[in-house]
Amino acid sequence: MAIACVFSWFFLPFLALFLLVGNYFLFLWLAKTNFNIKKTLENFFIKILAFTALLGIFITISIAVVIFTETYRFFQIISPLDFFFTTQWNPQIANVAEPETLKNSFGILPVLIGSILIALIAMSIAIPMGIFGSIYLTFYSNSSLRNWLKPILEILAGVPTIVYGYFAIIFVVPFIKQCLAFVGIEIASENALSCGLVMGIMITPFVLSFTEDALFAVPKNLKDGSLALGSTKSEMILNVALPYAMPSIVSAIVLAISRAIGETMIVVMSAGLIANFTFNPLNSVTTATVQIVTLLTGDQEFNSPKTLSAFAIAFSLFVITFCFNILAVYITKKLQKKYYN
Repeated sequence: MAIACVFSWFFLPFLALFLLVGNYFLFLWLAKTNFNIKKTLENFFIKILAFTALLGIFITISIAVVIFTETYRFFQIISPLDFFFTTQWNPQIANVAEPETLKNSFGILPVLIGSILIALIAMSIAIPMGIFGSIYLTFYSNSSLRNWLKPILEILAGVPTIVYGYFAIIFVVPFIKQCLAFVGIEIASENALSCGLVMGIMITPFVLSFTEDALFAVPKNLKDGSLALGSTKSEMILNVALPYAMPSIVSAIVLAISRAIGETMIVVMSAGLIANFTFNPLNSVTTATVQIVTLLTGDQEFNSPKTLSAFAIAFSLFVITFCFNILAVYITKKLQKKYYN
């Protein structure tokens, strides 16, 4: 140990001399080449940003390729016509069913209808509450009340979804069941209505926060100009603030719908796992994401139609979400062209 310490101290002056001479020649070379540290750092960070953007694109393309490849393998076993236009979803019998029964057991329509039904119920709660709440916080509440209310409402966005699931099965489902039983209406213990209501409560902070930020960003001269021309505050909100903020509001709604379609835990706990082909919100339904989790849980054979059907469901969600985002971008550009130009 002592010898190593002496050896290191002996070479320390040579190391310092080497660094000093190396730095001298380095700075001499930089001076001759007109080195610009500001431009070099800027180019470096531009390359970093370009790399991260390309990395995101690469990951997206990789996910799409995997989904499309596995979906193609599934469609070699089950016909796309049977998959998209059959009303029976029972992949659990895939390993024991006859070929004729097998092709009639992978109809995605009940799964998609359950997803759409729950999302519609959730958005019917989240959109009005989010927009009306943001209007109140922006134009009618004082600053101290807004500084208290908005963080409290945004806390709801950070609550784990399993907590919302427990809230649904412990409070919402029994409450709705008792209310409907009072008027003689039967409801399933696991139903789309309770799931959609709780999911709407969960999504409301997203819509409220983004909409409030969009309304708060409306230029003050537009709002004051409208009021100066004789408009009331409600008329100013309806005719000036909301149209100006509508592109951002549409983006918030798209984000909320994506969150509703992708939710799993609340559906498992309050809506069920049974794929019923029904539009009745009082019945038990399931969603696409829940079925994906169910099909890929545990030890699975990735050559069986049961497991491959999960990728086919993901492919369907990918196409639906892609088309929906294209529509949202088109609407947003139309609104921006109308109100911002």
